[in-house]
Amino acid sequence: MPRPTLSVIGLGYLGATHAICMADLGYDVVGLDIDAARVEALANGTVPFFEPGLDELLNKVLPTGRLTFTTSYDDVAAADVHFLCVGTPQRKGENAADTSYVDAAVASLAERIGKPCVVVGKSTVPVGTAERVAEQFAGRDVELVWNPEFLREGWAIEDTLHPDRLVFGITSPRGEEAMREVFAPIIESGVPVVVTDLATAQLVKVAANAFLATKISFINAMAEVCEVVHADVKKLSEALSYDERIGGRFLHAGLGFGGGCLPKDIRAFMARAGELGVDQALSFLTEVDAINQRRRARMVDLTRGLLDDSLSGRRIGVLGAAFKPHSDDIRDSPALDVASRLHGAGAHVTVYDPAALANARRDYPALDYAESAVEAATGADAVLHLTEWPEFVQMDPAVLGAVVRQRNVVDGRNALDAARWRAAGWHYRALGRP
Repeated sequence: MPRPTLSVIGLGYLGATHAICMADLGYDVVGLDIDAARVEALANGTVPFFEPGLDELLNKVLPTGRLTFTTSYDDVAAADVHFLCVGTPQRKGENAADTSYVDAAVASLAERIGKPCVVVGKSTVPVGTAERVAEQFAGRDVELVWNPEFLREGWAIEDTLHPDRLVFGITSPRGEEAMREVFAPIIESGVPVVVTDLATAQLVKVAANAFLATKISFINAMAEVCEVVHADVKKLSEALSYDERIGGRFLHAGLGFGGGCLPKDIRAFMARAGELGVDQALSFLTEVDAINQRRRARMVDLTRGLLDDSLSGRRIGVLGAAFKPHSDDIRDSPALDVASRLHGAGAHVTVYDPAALANARRDYPALDYAESAVEAATGADAVLHLTEWPEFVQMDPAVLGAVVRQRNVVDGRNALDAARWRAAGWHYRALGRP
């Protein structure tokens, strides 16, 4: 029996990764995006964002002919299974998610479908969106399934091919059967499958992100307390992590979360809860978000305190621009937020990041940039560690110590070896630590 043919609509981070990985599993895949430059780059073997290993995987599957790219919906109409992977950014000036890209993709696809098929939503959407999408396919032989994604930037290939779980939101056995067929190579490896309804499937992703954001903000709230009583949040976290009910993952105090998922997803979740009349159920997420934002302000205060309460004219070297290591994503980046606040306070700020410099230069042109950590730190009155790239965690503090004006370091990620930096003559400060 021949394998189903696939289309992937939307070739951003999620869609490009999904298309490449499914082609690697042996499926014929057509990837579609309305951005012609993105389509051209992918067709020529270049992934238009940084993700470890994805360029290599793309260039492995392109010669097979199983993976092609297009800007035309006419080229995907014949696929057996269509994956919707378009973005749902936060609406400007609001907390709610912007689902206009989903609506546009569905409308364009619905116009061209002329055969029985399955449409699989992977985009993170407000609960109720899938039901509205289903209405747009009314009268056509289309089975709608919702299959939320759980990709971690920096681990996207692993999370696609070896996920923690697969969730299928279905309306009939036909949808489950189709999903089990498409994901057979992954399911056969022992990956758990959760089959549920559309509403629950839509909630899974936002609920997971809300939980993770809450856990991060909890330990950062403890860091605020630790700073007042002169306790060590890193040791507190370590002690808590041995409790199996709590665990150590996402229990690391620091500058907090950013990126294109957690911040906008928890805000959209709150907005949707308000629309549904259950906003009180998620009111705690308002404080989760507030704690996260306070960490950025506290980072600026720590830096100011090291420099005799004055940032004006001071030279600051910032290590990190991406919101997390192994990524070039600067969406809602805590590192660049802090750098911008310092710049606004009159400091001369120079930023270095191993992967995100091009994006940072584009979106934050007022800042200065360097091509290495040493260059960023040269002449600095303080060095801020804001994205925990291995390059920064493992660097020799004596190397930077030779080029700075003052040996002040603020560890925004609690990832540097404090004893090692202090032994090298640095005044070391970190969030939530003595």
